[in-house]
This record gives sequence, structure tokens and C-alpha cells, in this order.
Amino acid sequence: MLVRLIYASRAKTPVTHEMIESILSSARQRNPQLGITGVLCYSDTIFVQVLEGGRDQVNRLYASLLRDERHHEVILLAYESIDERQYSSWTMGKIRLDKINRSLLLKYSECGELNPYQVSCCSTVALLNELASTAAFAQRD
Repeated sequence: MLVRLIYASRAKTPVTHEMIESILSSARQRNPQLGITGVLCYSDTIFVQVLEGGRDQVNRLYASLLRDERHHEVILLAYESIDERQYSSWTMGKIRLDKINRSLLLKYSECGELNPYQVSCCSTVALLNELASTAAFAQRD
């Protein structure tokens, strides 16, 4: 059974390039063995991540992410069974939330900034779906 899990969290310290590269390096080494694909979106203070794969593998990875000391205030935005992956081309793609076209962000938020703590889960998921359909994610694997 395939599932898609989307969560958001706040960074405990400002997000740096080195932090993101460390996260991505680890994910790109581990995820192919687990059959997990997805994308990491981030700003200076917020993470939004999509994980797709087998239910057991995604659940175990999410449980380990809940214990990750780099972030806190983790909220589950969506969890669903899926027939096919939306992010099958990425062992872990990435996108900086502050690099997204402001007019696209205004479509889903009041202030042109994606903050999953201030917009509905549906808005965050819809934005991610639109970004995926336009191939806006960087570092495709």
C-alpha cells in the first residue's frame, strides 16, 4: 500500500544551506533503499515535507522525524493512501519557500508567504500539488 504524508515543522535554529544539504544527503542515501520519494520545502524558519512510499516505511521515517532535534511544533497536514506517486522522480527534491513566485503564493495565502501555521492544510497541499505539476522543484534525482 502506497501512502503520501505531508507535515510541517518549525526550525529550532535558522535554517542554513549546510543544514539543508545534510538533510538532503542523508535522505538521498537512505530513501532509495526504503522506496521513499518526496520533496523538502523550507524557509529560514519552516519545513514542509512530502514523503511517499510504503505505509510502514513512511510511518517509521515520520516517527524518526518527530524525534529530530532540528525542528519542533510538527503538524501533520495530510496522510492518505495513493494509487501512484506524485514525486516518483525525486529521492528527495527541494525548494526554498522564499524563492517561489509571490503571485503563486498569494493564490494560497493572505500575505504571499507560505506559512502552514497560518493557512489551511488544503492550501498548503494545493500549493505543493501546483509546484509539482509545474516541475518547480530543484535537484531532481
